[in-house]
Amino acid sequence: MESLIGLVNRIQRACTVLGDYGGGTGDNAFNSLWEALPTVAVVGGQSSGKSSVLESIVGRDFLPRGSGIVTRRPLVLQLHKTEEGTEEYAEFLHLPKKKFIDFALVRQEIQDETDRITGKSKQISPVPIHLSIFSPNVVNLTLIDLPGLTKVAVEGQPESIVEDIESMVRTYVDKPNCIILAISPANQDIATSDAIKLAKEVDPTGERTFGVLTKLDLMDKGTNALEVLEGRSYRLQHPWVGIVNRSQADINKNIDMMLARRKEREYFDTSPDYGHLASKMGSEYLAKLLSKHLESVIRSRIPSILSLINKSIEELERELDRMGRPVAVDAGAQLYTILEMCRAFDKIFKEHLDGGRPGGDRIYGVFDNQLPAALKKLPFDRHLSIQSVKRIVSEADGYQPHLIAPEQGYRRLIEGALGYFRGPAEASVDAVHFVLKELVRKSIAETQELKRFPSLQVELALAANTSLEKFREESKKSVIRLVEMESAYLTAEFFRKLPQEIERPVTNNSKNQTASPSPATQDLYGDGHFRRIASNVSAYVNMVSDTLRNTIPKACVYCQVRQAKLALLNYFYSQISKREGKQLGQLLDEDPALMGRRLECAQRLELYKKARDEIDAVAWVR
Repeated sequence: MESLIGLVNRIQRACTVLGDYGGGTGDNAFNSLWEALPTVAVVGGQSSGKSSVLESIVGRDFLPRGSGIVTRRPLVLQLHKTEEGTEEYAEFLHLPKKKFIDFALVRQEIQDETDRITGKSKQISPVPIHLSIFSPNVVNLTLIDLPGLTKVAVEGQPESIVEDIESMVRTYVDKPNCIILAISPANQDIATSDAIKLAKEVDPTGERTFGVLTKLDLMDKGTNALEVLEGRSYRLQHPWVGIVNRSQADINKNIDMMLARRKEREYFDTSPDYGHLASKMGSEYLAKLLSKHLESVIRSRIPSILSLINKSIEELERELDRMGRPVAVDAGAQLYTILEMCRAFDKIFKEHLDGGRPGGDRIYGVFDNQLPAALKKLPFDRHLSIQSVKRIVSEADGYQPHLIAPEQGYRRLIEGALGYFRGPAEASVDAVHFVLKELVRKSIAETQELKRFPSLQVELALAANTSLEKFREESKKSVIRLVEMESAYLTAEFFRKLPQEIERPVTNNSKNQTASPSPATQDLYGDGHFRRIASNVSAYVNMVSDTLRNTIPKACVYCQVRQAKLALLNYFYSQISKREGKQLGQLLDEDPALMGRRLECAQRLELYKKARDEIDAVAWVR
């Protein structure tokens, strides 16, 4: 069965691949899971032997070397122990699926990838390089190699380089789940160690710090580092470990790392100073010590790790539910999916109309505000002015003036006035149409199920608007009919109730002589007469206006709103029923970004569930 630390290492690698941890754009939940899992940060001053320690642990020569600052970006190094006899290889996160068998090429790729971000200058960058090494000669471990601490800026570096490096290192070692591997050279006073100084600040109790003393073989003759290694000079909660790195001559001769490990063991076994500590010295012991401690830390954190995983699983499942599950490829299932989404849209649209959601009240605003205002603005004053009435009545009389009441004049005046009602009637229809179109747009946007399918949104909007256009035409015909009906048949009873003007000529007693017209007779064709006609026509038009003010809204609601509630998607249904499977699939062609997000969530969900089950399975295996 896989060890707990190996499982956690694999989870960290999966988090790195899926969450892109450390690049600043990864998933927050993945970053949280990564940070909940312990890691080992390698901290030390420049030229303290950090690279040599890492290479000794790995058993491979793979890190860039040189003077001054060599590590200019954090290197997240994940070691994966494989079965005996399997081939060693390395993989970079930025070069997925490319295996590096030649570790000299690994060194070159680290250098090239560093230069890609920082250039060939001596600048640094907090963007990490992720490297995984698979080998039977390593223990399962995640190490983070950080730029070496320095005290002064050299040529080509900004003056802030000292603070920049320390700030970068602190972002890792400040985390409570970070184990600090503090590297100090034995041929320098431990009191001046940059690594120990920083470790003491962030981990004053020493619970997270492992001290490593390098370059023991380079100390002056007659001196040793027992004061430090035995904890008398500077005590840590964990034992100090001494390391003997390859010499520069060994590096120049390309001495194999496995041979270097044997030489290191021989050094401690035969050393008169360190022989009694030989079993607890060397890079192999350090790797095993770190691995064992890491596993104990992981075991102590299992409850919190599982709690975080379970919380993340719940969040991912909610997000997948919100985005919707993958669409089936079967035509019948696709048609069913489309119809379900149409029903969801139709429900929201009706809620807007019926008051469950905002928007339907705007239709009432058309009838209660816009229509009355438009009716009041109609130019009846101009149409029924004295001059206009005289002209229209005279034209209606023709060559023979009217005798009593100018009936034809009345009819022409009324018909002309009623014609003005067509404008407000049609404008009311258009205003309702605009509101309905806007509600269609809002309803589509508010239908969560449709957000995944931009093509279906477009098709649905086009079909719904086509139906609304048809309803608008029917509504216009209806309101125009209402206006024309008022013109086609006038309400005679209205005029019968008006005072009648009767012309009665006055005769003289003398035979064959007609008396002069009375003042009443003279007024029959005067301004007062035409003013009374205008007043009568205005009263009739006002009556019709009141009628239309009530009937136009009824026609709009019946022909547009009611039909939209009953048959808005009938046209869409008739079109969709003719589509083949491939055409249905095109409607369900999701937004690529959403498809990618769902795939990521599904992969993460699978990883979390698998991690939870596997951690449960191996957590208590000793």
